[in-house]
Amino acid sequence: MENILAGLCGTSPEDPLPVWVHGSVGHCFNQLTLNVIPHVILAVVSACFLGTPRSCSRVPCRPGWGCRITSSFMLAGLFLADTIPATIFQQELGPVYLELLASGTGALTWLTHGLALLMLFRSIHSSTRGPAALALLALLPLPSLIITLVWYYLRGTAWSPAHPAASSRFAILCLQLASLLVYVIGCLFPTPGRQDFLSIDRSWQQDQLVSEPGIPVPDQQRVAEDGESWLSRFFYIWMNPLMKYGYQWKLNQPQDVYVLPRKLQAARVCDRFYSCWQKKAALHQVEEETVSLTSPIIAGGDGSSDAPDSLHRAQEAVQLFSVLHAAFGLRFYSLGLLKLAGNLLGFSGPLLLNLLVNFMESRQEPLSHGVLYALGLFAGSFLGALLRNQFSYEVNKVTLMVRAAVISAIYRKALRVSSTSLTRFTVGEIVNFMSTDTSRLINFCLSFHEVWSLPFQFAITLYLLYQQVGVAFLGGLALTLLLVPINKVIANRIMMNNKEMLKHKDTRVKLMTEFLCGIRVIKFYAWEKHLSTRINACRAKELEKLRAIKYLDAVCVYLWAALPVVVSIAIFITYVLLGHQLTATKVFTALALVGMLILPLNSFPWVLNGTLEAKVSLDRIQRFLELVDQDLEAYYALDSPSGTAAAMEMQCAAFSWAPDEEESTRQPFSTGTLQLHVENLSVRKGMLLGVVGKVGSGKSSLLAAITGELIKQGGRVYVSDLEQGFGLATQEPWIQFTTVRENILFGREYDARLYEEVVEACALSEDLNILPAGDQTEVGENGVTLSGGQKARIALARAVYQEKELYLLDDPLAAVDADVANHLMRKCILGVLKHKTRILCTHRTEFLEKADALLLIDNGTIVKTGTPADILPLVEAFPKFKDTDKRQKDKAPVEQGQEEAIETEADESTQNVLIHKEEEKKEGAVAFQVYKAYWMSVGSCLALSILFSLLLMQASRNISDWWLSYWISSISQTANTSVMVCSASPPSPELLLFSVVGLVSPIQALDTTAVPSNGSLDVNFYLIVYGSIAGANSLFTILRAFLFAYGTIRAATVIHSRLLQRALKATVTFFDTTPTGRILNRFSSDLYCVDDSLPFILNIFLANMYGLLGMLVIITYGLPWIGLVLLPLAALYFSIQRYYRRTSRELKRLYSITLSPIYTHFSETLSGLSTIRAMRATQRFELENQLRLEQNQRCLFASNTAMQWLDIRLQMIGVAVVTAIAGIAIIQHQKQLGNPGLVGLALSYALSVTNLLSGLISSFTLTETMMVSVERTEEYTTDIPTEPQDKLVQVAADWPSQGLVEFQHVVLAYRVGLPNALDGVSFTVYPGEKVGIVGRTGSGKSTLFLALFRMLELKSGRILLDGVDSQLVGLEELRSRLAIIPQDPFLFSGSIRENLDPQGKRTDAELLEVLEQCHLRDAVTQMGGLDSELGERGKSLSLGQRQLVCLARALLTQAKVLCIDEATASVDQKTDQLLQQTIRQRFADKTVLTIAHRLNTILDSDRVLVMQAGRVAELDSPTCLSQKDGSLFQRLLHSGQQ
Repeated sequence: MENILAGLCGTSPEDPLPVWVHGSVGHCFNQLTLNVIPHVILAVVSACFLGTPRSCSRVPCRPGWGCRITSSFMLAGLFLADTIPATIFQQELGPVYLELLASGTGALTWLTHGLALLMLFRSIHSSTRGPAALALLALLPLPSLIITLVWYYLRGTAWSPAHPAASSRFAILCLQLASLLVYVIGCLFPTPGRQDFLSIDRSWQQDQLVSEPGIPVPDQQRVAEDGESWLSRFFYIWMNPLMKYGYQWKLNQPQDVYVLPRKLQAARVCDRFYSCWQKKAALHQVEEETVSLTSPIIAGGDGSSDAPDSLHRAQEAVQLFSVLHAAFGLRFYSLGLLKLAGNLLGFSGPLLLNLLVNFMESRQEPLSHGVLYALGLFAGSFLGALLRNQFSYEVNKVTLMVRAAVISAIYRKALRVSSTSLTRFTVGEIVNFMSTDTSRLINFCLSFHEVWSLPFQFAITLYLLYQQVGVAFLGGLALTLLLVPINKVIANRIMMNNKEMLKHKDTRVKLMTEFLCGIRVIKFYAWEKHLSTRINACRAKELEKLRAIKYLDAVCVYLWAALPVVVSIAIFITYVLLGHQLTATKVFTALALVGMLILPLNSFPWVLNGTLEAKVSLDRIQRFLELVDQDLEAYYALDSPSGTAAAMEMQCAAFSWAPDEEESTRQPFSTGTLQLHVENLSVRKGMLLGVVGKVGSGKSSLLAAITGELIKQGGRVYVSDLEQGFGLATQEPWIQFTTVRENILFGREYDARLYEEVVEACALSEDLNILPAGDQTEVGENGVTLSGGQKARIALARAVYQEKELYLLDDPLAAVDADVANHLMRKCILGVLKHKTRILCTHRTEFLEKADALLLIDNGTIVKTGTPADILPLVEAFPKFKDTDKRQKDKAPVEQGQEEAIETEADESTQNVLIHKEEEKKEGAVAFQVYKAYWMSVGSCLALSILFSLLLMQASRNISDWWLSYWISSISQTANTSVMVCSASPPSPELLLFSVVGLVSPIQALDTTAVPSNGSLDVNFYLIVYGSIAGANSLFTILRAFLFAYGTIRAATVIHSRLLQRALKATVTFFDTTPTGRILNRFSSDLYCVDDSLPFILNIFLANMYGLLGMLVIITYGLPWIGLVLLPLAALYFSIQRYYRRTSRELKRLYSITLSPIYTHFSETLSGLSTIRAMRATQRFELENQLRLEQNQRCLFASNTAMQWLDIRLQMIGVAVVTAIAGIAIIQHQKQLGNPGLVGLALSYALSVTNLLSGLISSFTLTETMMVSVERTEEYTTDIPTEPQDKLVQVAADWPSQGLVEFQHVVLAYRVGLPNALDGVSFTVYPGEKVGIVGRTGSGKSTLFLALFRMLELKSGRILLDGVDSQLVGLEELRSRLAIIPQDPFLFSGSIRENLDPQGKRTDAELLEVLEQCHLRDAVTQMGGLDSELGERGKSLSLGQRQLVCLARALLTQAKVLCIDEATASVDQKTDQLLQQTIRQRFADKTVLTIAHRLNTILDSDRVLVMQAGRVAELDSPTCLSQKDGSLFQRLLHSGQQ
């Protein structure tokens, strides 16, 4: 190196680069460092901008650009000219090669720079100054120019004719300086004002819209990454605007995120994937030599095949994996090269560290070596960082492509597959393919490169270790390998416990669900205590398993944490015992290598697991993609069999729901057994064909056979206008999750006249007026916000609006009442559709008189066809008028109920909106309160001891490393005593600058004790100390692991019990206004987070934090000067992470917001598959799916790239730290100050700084995310309204002994701001009296009971029971002394005994007696006695029986006051009479209040209370009221008897 420099400069090898010669800067130093190096930097940066894309729009350009470009090319020419005098007059101007090097570099640089400026001038930058970096870097060569000019001037050779070379040289230099000044002036031209900028922005946006045809890119959206320069790509400068946006809280919707780069756009990716699929399929077809052209995904029904088995084979052949491989393989595998290079550069760190420490120890090597090593460290870590970062970025891009391809393939397949084969999978399973299985495949893409690179890293590390310490490395290796089986055992145990724990968790959540569903009943019966004990019992079991998991986990953590220390100790001990001498170099390199060894070992099991999971998922998706497709061409005959112009014909056709081959193997299934045979059926164009038959006779199957959803086993089916599709209204109406209007339009253009006509014909006008936003009202998932009748009518309207030729209507009249049914029949089926062909299946035969013909189907065959007059008498065994009447009577209250439901829904939805707002507000960072709450749950003492044990662990680890370095320094001291003694003379002033007293003193103290003889003694002493420190470290580690596990479990216990206590005491209003799902979420996912995920992440976060602190302490102790570099870097780090965390949080939120629509849309598609296909809307749905996917991919891409953006910046911080340490070390070494041991230590720590920094940010972000769960549980433990728990009066044990109930001016509202539900109600019920309560819906009947049981607190007035004010009695006492039979019979899962008597106070005899009285004894004995299980919510009993169980409960309470809220629907007449009779017998002497819906049940009560609008309207005996003219009761009676 020295010799090369000396040759170039013409100097002596001892001092090749003199900085100061004869009072001025050395010419060679000036040319090389101040001229060549700045030029090279400028050239590299300029080259990065050569790829800038051109802008098509002409933008007003700034005059400065012309100056800059001209002066750049001038400078290039001048530098080229400068080479001429240098070569002609060689002696005069200095060493020729140096001059040529300098001028050549300059010429090349300015040429590149000029071209780069030209590119920028033609791009969108032309209106600005361009990148500031370029302008600044262009000034770097300036000092060198000036120095050279001054040098010539001082030598006096500037203008002398005696030196023509020097003069020409001087002239060229002056011109160069002038050109540079022109360049600077060009830079300083003023930029245009703000107004121009807007126009620029606009033109820029137009520019960016070079996008795919077919994918609309809206305005103001940047395309990510495309057309950016290299520099911008490496450092993600193009992400900066987005990061800034996120930092300012401006990322609110998915549209704010960049559009995907062209290569990643869903449409392009899918096209590529499908073309690969077709190629594969074609290949297979050639191999199979079948005629079929169908491929599992892309069969739009092209190609037909007679042999079903050949078709099957052809489909099975195409493997998803091979297609993915063909489509994305090349790009994906080539990334392996990046990975390889990155890994190899990763090894350069420890090796160069080794050389550097050697250099510091030997003191014999020339300085240039040290500089080279330091530069090498810089270059290695810099390039390694770039490559690793680009690798993960590129892999992320490939995974996005795979994700898009797989998701759309699954969606596409679902649209094409035949319904019969789709039944093998549930909707849930198929949606799972899209979510879980796809994400597993993607994880495999991430871990695939690990599979080969980890063993490779491992092998290289071992080889390097072997180079360092020879055979001794085997000692460490043996230990490591020993740990693998131990870990496997622990992992298996963890898995087992986890399964158990999840089982208990499921039971607990199920109980919780039941508890929330029946919360009213539980409160009526005052059973909260019993349920909470059951839930707590489950929770205890769950926590027991959790404890086992956490402790096993602690052992695992301990083993991994202790491993590096133990392994290195083992290696060093073996090495020393083999009789070798330890040196600083060896120890530090070995330590760094052991650190690198642990990582592959640690992650390999995970990688393998991921690979296996991906294999399973791939197979599952493959199975789905191999299902048989609908083959419409094979299904339908192309021409009418009889040649007539029929709309639809079938001849000798046989259909089944199950394919032939499965028929034999299947157990008789409800769908599997039905076969449909149609001998001959021809439907004339424009006729109305009615299809009748009893339930399950095959009416719907006939329609399915027409649309091609069944399997045809023979015969011919012909439908005219097949491409156009059918107007299909299915039996269970399928409603999309969008507005009512979108549902009806179903992708067609909005035509106001037609739309109005359809809405009117389907009797929807009134409903649309009721809905909060008319036809723009959002309909919930599956149309939950609509009543059954509304759903059916909307589905019908959708079919009608499509204007098809053939209409298949499957019982659209079932869910509506008689009036509406009449309207639909008149206005719609015989009105708007009168010229179309209609096939109508229905049970409501009274409407079929107007049909042209009827089919009577029974058991899958057409029994008879004919006119309505022939067939209707066969169907109806009962006169039909009574039927319609009864229906109408039944329907009226239901419809009314539906409207009420709509109103309450609307009410609830506004409520929800409010609550949602509350939830949304908690954006941003997690409040300090939450951390405090978690700290308190752990317990302050415990929390402090955990932190302290962490501190001890980190400290002991760092001390053990420091001890090593100390030991090594002392060894090198004994070797170099002579050197040391010389340098121990009084230090020079510069020396003091670079030292801290503490660093020098121990070294000087050691000088005196350098006696070579006791070397072995020393080694033993050092080893013993090192071993004991390591032992202490190991002890602290295990202490910390167990303390941590214990603390987090304690927190989980505390948080759950607080949450449950609070939820049990909450008011009924709270449960009414909060969706059950939201409460359950707190008990399931949030608690799971607190139990499991939070501790895991928190652990990592704390470890990272302490690790970083330890590292900083060690580095600053080893090299105090590094503090100067660390402070600005720390500030930088802080600002970067703050920037990143905010944006990343927003992006993740956007990702999850855009994810659910994909799944919702998918499950919606699956449930409405037959409709979508029949109406021929598959293409549109595919496109919709693609758009939703694109939205989601945009957010995912941005979120992934934000991580890379952060990563590269942190890597650069790491590079800066490493380089700074190396630099300072060399300077210290020059001043004879360096302690090689400490420098080595500092450097080995610094090499891991990047991982720590990024680990710290990601774990902190995750911890914050997890803390949200604590926040949500906290919110429920502090913010929800609870029932008053105080009790002011002690009542007698038998209170109320008489049963006197008095209401005095009771006023009550459900919630603040709602009208009063009871408005001054006063009445008295005397002991033993039977009172019936009647009134229209919403008149306040049920509210009376709520007030009596204090479910709601009164606004004013009071309720007395036996003269005692109920508000003064404790809630539990009050509720347990009253009996109620609620409207919805609530049973929880458990035995019958538990349901009747949860507290277990009664004997079996008593229970059986009560069951006997309720006519349930036989049913119970049949089920298996009192201990037989009831199943979830009492599934194993019929509704009527459940009602009777509730009666039995009431009988058991033996209360003096019984409230009955009569259930209308669930009980048939006979049971009803039994119930009434039992109540009369058993409650003869007790007060009974009955809310009646059927008036005949209360005609024999003592008095009737008629409610109206929250007031008592009438109260008298039923006979008086019924005879009193104009009384409300009389009116109710009449309306009931019509």
